[in-house]
Amino acid sequence: MKFHLPSYLLGVATGASGAALAPRLRPLAVEVAAGCYRIVDAVGVRIVRGRETVSDLLAEARARARGKLLHVVPKGA
Repeated sequence: MKFHLPSYLLGVATGASGAALAPRLRPLAVEVAAGCYRIVDAVGVRIVRGRETVSDLLAEARARARGKLLHVVPKGA
């Protein structure tokens, strides 16, 4: 295989610039990861709230079906 000097120099420059920029890019990577965790947490909260709403609805339906619920007071009252 023939040695190609420009390709070698380009590889060395890429490696050196990557090593030099890594410490400066770390805070950016940490912020991006923190933002992703915030999004995942927000989605998780919405899912849990949705499950709770469905669970409340099913419990109310079960109570009505069994005749145990006489009067439902709205949450705002």
